[in-house]
Amino acid sequence: MQGLSIESLKRHKALIPLFVCVGLGCGGALFYTARLAFRNPEVTWNRRTNPEPWEEYRTKQYKFYSPTRDYSKEDCPAPKY
Repeated sequence: MQGLSIESLKRHKALIPLFVCVGLGCGGALFYTARLAFRNPEVTWNRRTNPEPWEEYRTKQYKFYSPTRDYSKEDCPAPKY
């Protein structure tokens, strides 16, 4: 059984797109998980200074991009939990 190396990829060129796609998929999943951990309003890293992180967005807009609606001009209060 051969190990994976640059030489083996030179012999089997059809495997290169597979490794590129798998690498991009893993990188995208890692980026999305890190984004959720750092940008999500329900996540807190320090419970002493921010015991209820969802209350921080009570007066802020937390909407995705919409090409048809401008959420900055509308009154859209945050839902009460």
